Amino acid sequence: MSNTRKGEGKTAIVTGGGTGVGKAIATELAAAGYNVVITGRRLNVLEQTATDLGGEGTVIAIAADISRPDDVAALFEKTVEKFGRLDLLVNNAGINAPAKPLEDVNFDEWNGVVAANLTGAFLCTQAAVRLFKSQSPQGGRIINNGSVSATTPRPNSAPYAATKHAITGLTKATSLEGRAFDIACGQIDIGNAASEMTTTISKGVLQADGSFAAEATISPTIIAEAVLYMANLPLEANVLTMTVMANKMPFVGRG
Repeated sequence: MSNTRKGEGKTAIVTGGGTGVGKAIATELAAAGYNVVITGRRLNVLEQTATDLGGEGTVIAIAADISRPDDVAALFEKTVEKFGRLDLLVNNAGINAPAKPLEDVNFDEWNGVVAANLTGAFLCTQAAVRLFKSQSPQGGRIINNGSVSATTPRPNSAPYAATKHAITGLTKATSLEGRAFDIACGQIDIGNAASEMTTTISKGVLQADGSFAAEATISPTIIAEAVLYMANLPLEANVLTMTVMANKMPFVGRG
């Protein structure tokens, strides 16, 4: 864990901050001095995480379904009421649909993944950009969780892969539109960070050639340290895209 306090007095929102990679990111940011708002749909999980991180700076829990505009508006309003401004948004929240051929994905499964992974990221980005433009001093940073599926899908993962490819477009569009307002937007593409979503990977997962193979994973703390590096850059600099992955996972040359 980094000992730097470059985030002293700054405020961050981490979506999906109650567990897994999101919790690791919140932990790292808090240790660096950030005020951290963790959000998700399960208030009890968020509150437990906030309690766990009680010794790591100011961490508060605000429940929100980020696919709902009213929930997002309330999340940002409460953050400003508590801390006065926002410096960093980490769009980390995401879900996956059951692994199945794309022709078997039902409409509700598709809509659920799009709502959580893409619509939620867009709504939070939109709220953050409005706030970054209006606050003084102006500006702020957005870091999107893209996943290596933003470039290279797994078999039977059409909804997840489609939304993560779209996150890359959102990242670049936000980076472009934010330039004039000291708003930086970058993306971290994660490969096999150990979390609730990757529990099956170490046991064996379908490969592009039809075989099943166990894959290596890495600690979410490694991802969190990379996010902290991106977050601590001055706003005149930006990491547009970064890939952090398990070195032994079958990604380079996948398929």
